[in-house]
Amino acid sequence: MLLAIDQGTTGTTCLVVGDDLRAVGRGYRELTCRFPEPGLVEQDGEEIWQSVLGAARDALADAGASPHDLRALGIANQRETTILWERGSGRPVAPAIVWQDRRTARRCAELPRDLIRERTGLLPDPYFSATKLEWLLASTGAAGDLAFGTVDSWLVWKLTGGGSHLTDVSNASRTLLLGIDSLEWDDELLALFGIPRSLLPELVSTSGPVAEAELLGARIPVTGLAGDQQAALFGQACLSPGQAKATYGTGSFVLVNAGTELAAAPDGALRTVAWRLGGARPVYALEGAVFVAGTAIQWLRDGLGLVEEAGESEILARSLKGNDGVYFVPALSGLGAPHWDPDARGLIAGITQGTSRAHLARAALEAIAFQTRDVLDAMGIELDVLRAAGGASANGFLM
Repeated sequence: MLLAIDQGTTGTTCLVVGDDLRAVGRGYRELTCRFPEPGLVEQDGEEIWQSVLGAARDALADAGASPHDLRALGIANQRETTILWERGSGRPVAPAIVWQDRRTARRCAELPRDLIRERTGLLPDPYFSATKLEWLLASTGAAGDLAFGTVDSWLVWKLTGGGSHLTDVSNASRTLLLGIDSLEWDDELLALFGIPRSLLPELVSTSGPVAEAELLGARIPVTGLAGDQQAALFGQACLSPGQAKATYGTGSFVLVNAGTELAAAPDGALRTVAWRLGGARPVYALEGAVFVAGTAIQWLRDGLGLVEEAGESEILARSLKGNDGVYFVPALSGLGAPHWDPDARGLIAGITQGTSRAHLARAALEAIAFQTRDVLDAMGIELDVLRAAGGASANGFLM
């Protein structure tokens, strides 16, 4: 049996997978996001870890299995979320700064765009990890023997009792610190952000074995690490250049397999590492990242109280013949691809006295589709097939 850990923004899912690659057990634990000020999004690193333990325990119980039955485990994780912790105690020095956080927008506006784009394939945006880490170092005054990681690094550290500090190249390519050509930490970028190399995890391939975990009393090899969107590209069998997927989760992420040759990305799109299997050549991807997709429906539920559960949005949207001119720009965390405007804020337009909650639900769902189309237009790619997954893909109106 295998254990698959999917550590996402809104929760952690663990699956126990049998030898026939069918899931035989599932566990899920929800996570808390905190919004201490407008544009700030934080989580508790310890809560992230406890959610993994809880979901793993639940999945094993659901499968009627013991941790000792597991032959290996793999991790797919929310990307760019940044954690800084003490090596000695394993204690985070501050809340984790989530990928949606916008607090470093002003700093990003000062950065050399062309250098960063050429060296990393990315753009200077608060989405990525380096300015988050720079901010943590400056604002917390933390000193001593510290370690930085995205969520994959944090989980491997906890799983190995501090014995392994590492990250795979797909996650590292989201930090603004990795040379996308060299697949090594870039000294010039480290100097730009004032980040000591000693903080950084070791770079490993996406497929292992890369470490040995101790989980619920059993020793289990860690044989896979990948950022969740790259993992989805692989998992949806987009294994040849030109094949694409869209994942409709907290955000919406369109990735296109770009093969092993590192080509320039169209304006507004990103180049990123898709995966490197063992010692094989890395596979790259073009990416368009939309920051708010399922979050918009969550906001209708939790922020406005317009729906009791996410599936109700489909019923409301279908109750209308059209949108009656009501549109929603869901820039609740700025705008990602292809606009890359961290200062943008949400907008609802076309409201009249006849506007109802059904109009707002429909506008939120339509906004997910419109944003995905914006990304594909920016990439200049016509696709015969776009494979879709994620929670919102169950919404019949959206699909």
